[in-house]
Amino acid sequence: MNMLKVNDLYVGYYKDINILQGVHLSADLNRITCVIGPNGVGKSTLLKTIYGFLTPNKGEISFAGKIIVGMRPHEMVNLGLFYIPQHPSIFPYMTVEENLLLGAWGFRRDRRKVRERLDQNFQRFPVLRDRRKSKAGELSGGQQRMVELARALMTSPRFLLVDEPTAGLAPKAAQDIYVCLVQLKEGERLGILLVDQNIREAIKISDYVYVFDLGQNKAEGSRDQFTDVYEIIRDWIS
Repeated sequence: MNMLKVNDLYVGYYKDINILQGVHLSADLNRITCVIGPNGVGKSTLLKTIYGFLTPNKGEISFAGKIIVGMRPHEMVNLGLFYIPQHPSIFPYMTVEENLLLGAWGFRRDRRKVRERLDQNFQRFPVLRDRRKSKAGELSGGQQRMVELARALMTSPRFLLVDEPTAGLAPKAAQDIYVCLVQLKEGERLGILLVDQNIREAIKISDYVYVFDLGQNKAEGSRDQFTDVYEIIRDWIS
């Protein structure tokens, strides 16, 4: 059984205009599944729909064998599913530690558990431990992304939906984020569904790749089947 499964999904921001048209996708634990495609084909819309921000006009979404269509985003956290949006979602005037503690809101009265999760994340991200009392807005773009990842991990998720994690980052910072994602997959045995415009780097770290075009599945396969990046994007730039 696939941990996350999307079947025959139709969804849009207006009732009669579907951005996604019959999309299907499966993703598992301990794997990075990547969705690539040109701008405007519905990659981010897919993640928002899975997480309950949008209601599909047709289709089925299941997580760990449970149908999740109609569930609200805050209910997804209790299932072990967490969404990291494309645009930074940190609170810049709060400290790094305060941002992470927001991820523990659901069990905030269990002080021992909160402290354990906080310590675990500072071990995962030593740079955040060193900057724990700094305002999050003072961190570099890559470090702010680490704050978002660490805050998500405070909930002990089984699966992450990650939208454009390296958008706007310098190459070195972007590479650090890709390394983090691979480490989370391997060390924490998380499942990750990644949407990314950095096609070459995204494919490198992915186990399975889906290509979307015009709101539909265009191709899919293992990483080894997508070694020629030019062949993938040829139609987009012609």
